Amino acid sequence: MPSETPFQINIPDEKLGILRAKLELATFPDELQDIGWRHGAPLADMKRLVERWKNGYDWRKYEKELNQELPMFTRDIDVDGFGALNIHYVHKKSETVDAIPLLFCHGWPGSFIEIRGMLPLLTASSPKHPSFHVVALSLPGFGFSEGAHRPGFGLDQYAEVTHKLMIALGYNEYVTEGGDWGFLITRRMAAKYGGKHVKAWHTNFPMADPPTWKSPLSFLSYLLTPYSAEEKAGLERTAWYRDKSSGYFVEQSTFPQTLAYGFTDSPVALLGWFYEKLVIWTDDYKWTDDEALTWISIYWFSRAGPGAAHRIYSEVYGDFYNLGRTSYPTIPMGASYFPKELLLLPSAWLRRLNNVVIESHHKSGGHFAAYERPEELTEDVRKMFAKGGPAFAVVPGKSGYA
Repeated sequence: MPSETPFQINIPDEKLGILRAKLELATFPDELQDIGWRHGAPLADMKRLVERWKNGYDWRKYEKELNQELPMFTRDIDVDGFGALNIHYVHKKSETVDAIPLLFCHGWPGSFIEIRGMLPLLTASSPKHPSFHVVALSLPGFGFSEGAHRPGFGLDQYAEVTHKLMIALGYNEYVTEGGDWGFLITRRMAAKYGGKHVKAWHTNFPMADPPTWKSPLSFLSYLLTPYSAEEKAGLERTAWYRDKSSGYFVEQSTFPQTLAYGFTDSPVALLGWFYEKLVIWTDDYKWTDDEALTWISIYWFSRAGPGAAHRIYSEVYGDFYNLGRTSYPTIPMGASYFPKELLLLPSAWLRRLNNVVIESHHKSGGHFAAYERPEELTEDVRKMFAKGGPAFAVVPGKSGYA
């Protein structure tokens, strides 16, 4: 396998200057009176953030913090039919020799930064809980990974490049955790590489189709069993997302190139598109301005450019709503439910066709659970693989304990 290269984020001064120059030329729209968040990011918030990005925000400070906290590397990974892609990833080993190899897979509008809070927790050694060797890649086209250069890079290819990265790192057997697109990708990995390589998978974005008449008993139970209060709230949240917050999905999955012109030329356009989702997709998470700007700056400075990452919606669209017509993984699965996730479906739907061995239901938390609630999600993962847990020692010779 090609060797890895240590990586440090080091954005050229020229790019920082271009960003500031573009922000200096920003022109803002008007806004209807008392509209709040009903039409998207409020004008006052946008003006404040642009001013901060332009005249107070210190990218070099946060660049240095990321470099110090996250051991990063790049490596070429060959993808069948697409050649070699240079992939950026975080890789931190636990001091516990028998730690469990774990792949963390992000989605959109996230990035490798989502592992930041969980990384020291997952790699920590203790006789009280399992420890993990953690790999968190930037998906192709995201962060500092090279993107695909021609169409057809679908879910199989995302699964392939991610699996091959783990093999290249010497992790022939491993487990996964993913949210958003990370759920779809690790699910495909569990189906394709499960048993031999992927030993178990965990998600904080549990999606499943409702029962149908093709499974008469499940369908009858579905019709006769009343929803719990939590399930009713989850379905209401799902309906809100479908009716009020999913317009981006239609545009990104149909004409991503059209959006790319705005995202690539205008940092204000990128900021508005992302900041809206950071706020309304979380559970009252208290974003600082610098925190949000760092998240969005990773996209602005990304290797493939700010107009590349959302192409995943167009390339993988058919797989997103095709859950019921693809093979289901049989390896152990864990699921975490957070009340402000975007799609919250009854957990019985997931258990119907997946080998769910553990599930956790939380009182708070939203779409970016790894970032919003790192302690809670880490604890869920630990419980799954702990001594006495349903997936203890699922990776041969890697119990997670000294």
